[in-house]
Amino acid sequence: MTTVRIPAGWPATEEEARAVQDELRARVVLDEPGPPPGAGHVTGVDVAYDDERDVVAAAAVVLDAATLEVVAEATAVGRISFPYVPGLLAFREIPTVLAALDALSCDPGLVVCDGYGLAHPRRFGLASHLGVLTGLPTIGVAKNPFTFSYDEPDAARGSSSPLLAGTEEVGRALRTRDLVKPVFVSTGHRVTLTTACAHTLALTPAYRLPETTRKADALCRHTLREATAPDGELAARARADTHRS
Repeated sequence: MTTVRIPAGWPATEEEARAVQDELRARVVLDEPGPPPGAGHVTGVDVAYDDERDVVAAAAVVLDAATLEVVAEATAVGRISFPYVPGLLAFREIPTVLAALDALSCDPGLVVCDGYGLAHPRRFGLASHLGVLTGLPTIGVAKNPFTFSYDEPDAARGSSSPLLAGTEEVGRALRTRDLVKPVFVSTGHRVTLTTACAHTLALTPAYRLPETTRKADALCRHTLREATAPDGELAARARADTHRS
């Protein structure tokens, strides 16, 4: 487990965060197909918070894309690096997620975020932000459509419909289980939307959510419980870190 400090110069206001989004959004690559589903590695990242204790825990779990077996995993704990502001959630998560990814013992391959990429009010959600900073191919698979509209896909697994901002397609509502609520897929960086949906289907053989998300969610929650336990050394260190570095 890695302990993370808030990076020097990290945005402290909404205006600063939006300026960073504007700068980095121009670097998003949307015309690469991305790695083929079922080959190489695929990594899930997720975070869990304890706002009262000012602690965030991140997990990165690498799966073999062909078998969906766990290949490697890493965690990180730190202070929450930004207040809760809709549309700017990446700034609360990026430092610890980057630390977890950096601690992996192997190439993460495609990174799957529990959230949004292009399907974001400013077209720069966590998946896009993380992709630009790392150079890795990334996608977002979210549980809800955020502020966007869609028509219900057909009932069968694999059916999809456009996720729309007005007339602009920013993602797809994708049915991963027959007759079960869809997930909402968007490209983050260096992956097409069609490939992102194919990966999502490959990662959902038994459940609505991708195996990457399910495993990363369980691990980050476990890590947070350990870090915030009464004798949790990492929680004490995070709370004591009152200076940015």
